[in-house]
Amino acid sequence: MQPPDFFEERDIRTTIFALRSYQKLTDPAAAVKVYIEGDGRAFDGHGRQTGDPTPRNDFMRRLAFADPAPNVIYLGRPCQYVKDEACRPEDWANARFSKQAVDSASQAIMQIADKRTVILIGFSGGAQIAGLAAVLHPELNVKKLVTIAGNLDHTEWTRMKKLPQLSESLDLNSYREELKKIPQVHYVGEKDMVIPASLIINFIGDPTKIIIVPNAGHGKGFESVYPMIWDEG
Repeated sequence: MQPPDFFEERDIRTTIFALRSYQKLTDPAAAVKVYIEGDGRAFDGHGRQTGDPTPRNDFMRRLAFADPAPNVIYLGRPCQYVKDEACRPEDWANARFSKQAVDSASQAIMQIADKRTVILIGFSGGAQIAGLAAVLHPELNVKKLVTIAGNLDHTEWTRMKKLPQLSESLDLNSYREELKKIPQVHYVGEKDMVIPASLIINFIGDPTKIIIVPNAGHGKGFESVYPMIWDEG
């Protein structure tokens, strides 16, 4: 999916990875909304790891490109879109939520936003990155954390799915108290079979911070709440 003409494509070099971004920055005084991509095509339909995690689903790009806010960023994850010598297959598998991945996203956001407040919007695995960035990098000045079908508890998720634990990854479970201090809202697909609603509800524990979207799956069926997501922050 090609971005609208008013979005600039830019690869951001951090100390670890180069990250693909699409940027619309029109108001120097307004907050910056950062849409953080999910895990992409890290695995194929047979559960085999791919050689390129670039997402085929354009859910987050469509959502970001249509956001009417003055400052909107779409941010890819490590090794998506960009051929980077730093990339290892582990970086979109076992180490998908590593300190390096979180630091890289945080550095990229800082380069773009500078001293402006940011609203982080993370989809699927991008929600884990957004949450970790918010708690580990207070210099980001996060105004709000928004997640969509977020993999917020990958330890329980891998147990539930009978998958290997992500031993090279950080885990929001270690930062629950810090996370509670950040204004947040979590959009949950009622019929999501990838990240079941119960997983997010149990992790957050506060129903006032959760919006269950009827009939929505994983990155599908959220159209009715697009305006709500665009209004966040």
